[in-house]
Amino acid sequence: MNKSLRVGLGLLLVVVGLIWTLQGLGVISGSVMTGVTLWAIIGPIVAILGLWLVARAARASG
Repeated sequence: MNKSLRVGLGLLLVVVGLIWTLQGLGVISGSVMTGVTLWAIIGPIVAILGLWLVARAARASG
């Protein structure tokens, strides 16, 4: 997987994780995920994985 793809995928995971977190906390409404604690837990985990992927891609040579 090339560097640009890893960075893009990592950023996508961060955005999705933030959306899931906000939905789980009830900040964003209009979904079956709204107010469900499970998504408030899964969201930050996905966002952290995305940040890790971006950081790892940024440190990679090439």
